[in-house]
Amino acid sequence: MVDETDRKVISLIQGDIPLVERPFSVLARKAGISEDVFISRILTLKEKGVIRRFGATLRHQEAGFSANAMAAWQVEEDRIEEVGSTLAGFREVTHCYQRRPHPQWPFSLYTMLHGKSEDQCRELAEEMSEKVGVKKYVLLFSVEEFKKTSMEYF
Repeated sequence: MVDETDRKVISLIQGDIPLVERPFSVLARKAGISEDVFISRILTLKEKGVIRRFGATLRHQEAGFSANAMAAWQVEEDRIEEVGSTLAGFREVTHCYQRRPHPQWPFSLYTMLHGKSEDQCRELAEEMSEKVGVKKYVLLFSVEEFKKTSMEYF
C-alpha cells in the first residue's frame, strides 16, 4: 500500500514545510522525484486514506497573537454546515469542527480563534455571533499550551 517513495514523501511533509516560493519543489528534490510527482503522491495518499489531512499548524504566539480561545457554539443540526462555513471564513479562525452535543454540554460547533488580547477575542466572537445569528456560545481561553507537535510516522 505504501512504497518507499511514499514513505519519503510522508517523512518530508510531517515536519516544517520550507518557507520558500515553491516548498514542494525543495521537498521533491530531497525525495529524489519531481515536484509534480511529489504533489501527486500527496493527493493519492489522501485519496486512499493513508493520510487524513494535510494542513498547517499555527504557532499563534510567533504569529503575533497573544490570546486564543475555543468558542463553543450551540447550533441547530440543520444549520451546522451553513454556520460552520461562515465561521471558518473568518481569518482569525484556525479550526472549525462539529461535535455531538451532550445534555449537560449542548454545544455542537467549535472554533479556535486568535487575537492580540482576550478583549479582542471577545469582540470577534460577538461579531461572529451576530453574523451567523447564534447567540448561545461560550469562550474558553487558553491558559497554557502543552503540546504543538505533529505525529511522526517515519
